[in-house]
Amino acid sequence: MEYVCRVGTPDGRILEEVREARSERIVRNQLETRGYRVFEVKRRGLRLSLPELRRRRAITDREFLLFNQELAGLLKAGLPLLQALDLVLERQRNRDFREILEDVRDKVRGGEELSTAFLAHGERFPRLYGSTLMAGERTGELEKVIRRFVRYLKIVMETRRRVVTALVYPALLVALSAIMVAVMVVYVIPKFQVFYEAMDVELPALTRVILGFSLFVQQRFWLILGGLVLLVLVVPRIRRTDSGGAFIDRLKVKLPLVGGILHRFAISEFCRALSTLLAGGLPLVPSLSVATDAVGNAYLRHKLQPVVLKVREGSSLHRALEETGEVGDLAVDLVKVGEATGSLDEMLSNVSDFFDEEIETKIQRLLAMVEPIMLVFMGVLVALLLVSMYLPLFSILGQLQ
Repeated sequence: MEYVCRVGTPDGRILEEVREARSERIVRNQLETRGYRVFEVKRRGLRLSLPELRRRRAITDREFLLFNQELAGLLKAGLPLLQALDLVLERQRNRDFREILEDVRDKVRGGEELSTAFLAHGERFPRLYGSTLMAGERTGELEKVIRRFVRYLKIVMETRRRVVTALVYPALLVALSAIMVAVMVVYVIPKFQVFYEAMDVELPALTRVILGFSLFVQQRFWLILGGLVLLVLVVPRIRRTDSGGAFIDRLKVKLPLVGGILHRFAISEFCRALSTLLAGGLPLVPSLSVATDAVGNAYLRHKLQPVVLKVREGSSLHRALEETGEVGDLAVDLVKVGEATGSLDEMLSNVSDFFDEEIETKIQRLLAMVEPIMLVFMGVLVALLLVSMYLPLFSILGQLQ
């Protein structure tokens, strides 16, 4: 969604900007982080121009990572920022990303800072990135903070890859089990039903239950299929709303087995983002605001938001985190040590590493548990269906003998 923003700059000017974000709150946070005084934020009306109707291609993490690696390398070699952007543009193959980079280059050439140019594109890039660039521009170490962001992005991508890889095999087993059961219920079991009706025999209770379930699925097959398709279409739309996204993400972290992994990943994401911003020279309160918005899980992001207000009011970070009830005791203790010794960014990085190691351990345990459990479950399910269908045959054969 696009928002028209009327703001006041620190030097007394009144500006009007157009920003893209998920909600008005995110827009206000972005503007306040840049030091603007926000007078008005209102949602922009729908535009029906052809460029807006054209579907935008997503900018992948890999493409964004390669761009930052190339930009940091060119800046380290001593090239001016504009020339480095021109060289990176020549190698860009993603058309939408190229258009954005051309706009960023033009804005930088017109006198805007690099962070401001990227923040103007809102949801296309992580808010953490614009704030990291801002910290580098303030300290004069743009190349170093870009490399620090590259390290952060690599770690997050690797952790996400491990989590997804761990969940692929159980998901495949569940999908295969569902397909197998569906084939048996819709196609195989009805054949037995016709046979038993012709034999006119009394069926065991288990067989009657399975046949009744099969008949229910056959009669309402298209209704069930339509409901599943509707669910697939509606859930992503609900996910994009603030309340719907928080509800779905809350269900995720409450899931058995995988919920703990997703919870730790979100907290690790928050701590590593905060560590990256603090190491880049950004003050604690703005860093907290950006790091909170960088958390992918909407439920945990909502739970961590009060931390920003409490720290702004004078509370210590470790106490504010402890009061959320979402951060473990060891992580709180490490943050407390970091605050006492003045090495908060380092301790937050250690917290992230600790959570990443825990995630790796839990993933290995999950794989060790899920594989035999799913195989046993599939075997029992298939055996139950087969026994329920062949049990009447054993009864008929006994009567014949």
